Amino acid sequence: MLDASTNDSAANAERHHAVPAQRGLHVEPLIGLEWSEALEQPGGPPAATPADARRAWVHRAPEAQVIALYRAVVAADPALPAPWWLRAVASGELSSRREGFAVEDRVAKLLDARPGWVFVPWGVDGDSGYWEYMPSERTLAEPGMPTTLAHTHRHPGWIDVIGVHAGSPPDPVPVRGLPDLRANLSRLESLRPEQRPDGTLGG
Repeated sequence: MLDASTNDSAANAERHHAVPAQRGLHVEPLIGLEWSEALEQPGGPPAATPADARRAWVHRAPEAQVIALYRAVVAADPALPAPWWLRAVASGELSSRREGFAVEDRVAKLLDARPGWVFVPWGVDGDSGYWEYMPSERTLAEPGMPTTLAHTHRHPGWIDVIGVHAGSPPDPVPVRGLPDLRANLSRLESLRPEQRPDGTLGG
């Protein structure tokens, strides 16, 4: 017959084994909520440049804290959104958040002085925003998306351009950094909708 102390030990062991499972149920949603708050942009006037859009915690908090939270987020859920520059810094492709901001600012300086380009501040995944070449919409016979420039962590040029399209977007055109963008900007501005197999234009 088991005595009370044995029963207590068994109960304690059962509770001990139950804790990690219970804790695991709560950690991921909490860190997801914390990360969502870290990406959240406070209210204010619409941003006219990427620098104006850097209002979230990930843009202002000490970089070491941002990286630490990001690594914890990725460990809990790799699919959670994150700014392009943060992914690049965490992977060692960029040396710092400041370097990522400098990439955005140099592109902004070029495009802001170029007629037709408009900065769109509501970017996805915590990014600062993207650029649209509005004259490209005139090449569409139906509603669609103008030629769009966005930053990316997927290659070391940090810039992708998606041509004007209606329907599914075409594959992005990788740009090898600011010199490549400057040299080929006229060509990128002249992108036209891709032709569908039925001969109509679209994405």
